[in-house]
Amino acid sequence: MTELIKIGNSQGVRIPKPLIEQAQLSDKQLVFKIVDDGLLISPVKQARAGWESSVKEAVANYQLNKQEDQQWLDLPLSTDDDLQW
Repeated sequence: MTELIKIGNSQGVRIPKPLIEQAQLSDKQLVFKIVDDGLLISPVKQARAGWESSVKEAVANYQLNKQEDQQWLDLPLSTDDDLQW
């Protein structure tokens, strides 16, 4: 069980190393959020984290599907007159 400890004029909590590792909190800035029954501690999420790899993956997938897409793009255009309502 963990208890609050005095740290200067504040209080703190010592988090056991296994919990820090399991929650992947090592060497990260943390954000604290009050929830209904307590306090939620989570790492600060970096804006746009992972965007570069997502874009690269999308471009690679586009290249793979380019031939399939080209079949649709080469179809003749039709007008609404061809549609039956």
